[in-house]
Amino acid sequence: MPKLTDAEIDALKARLDPETYAIAFEEGTERAFTHPLNAEKRGGAYHCKVCGEALFSAAHKYESGSGWPSFYDVMASDAVETKTDFRLRLPRTEIHCANCGAHLGHVFSDGPRPTGQRYCTNGTVLDFRPEETGGA
Repeated sequence: MPKLTDAEIDALKARLDPETYAIAFEEGTERAFTHPLNAEKRGGAYHCKVCGEALFSAAHKYESGSGWPSFYDVMASDAVETKTDFRLRLPRTEIHCANCGAHLGHVFSDGPRPTGQRYCTNGTVLDFRPEETGGA
C-alpha cells in the first residue's frame, strides 16, 4: 500500500519521530486514551502528518469512547484507501492515506448516522489544523 519509494521512506524515517514512523509505516497503534487529539474539540481539519493530505473534518469527529480520535466520514471519498487486516485473526478494515500510504488506523461499521462508519485513527499520524478565528 505505501506509495513512496524506499528512498522516500528512509528520508521520512529520519524526519519523523520513532512512534509516528512505526505507526505510519509499520502499521503500529498508539495506546488508547493517550493522544491529545482524542480530546480535541475545536473546528478545523485533520491532515496526514506524513504528507499533509486533508483527511478528516472536525465537523465529522465524535466521541466514540474507543480512546482514539474517531470520525464518521472522510473529508473526500478518495482521501483514504482500505485493505483487510488479519493480525487479530478476525478481519478488520485498515485505513491508509490515499496520497502517501501511511497507516492511519481502522474503519468499523458501528459509527453514528449518517454514515454508520467509525474511522478510528491514531492521533500520532494526524496533524490538526484549527480553523482561522478571524478577528480584527
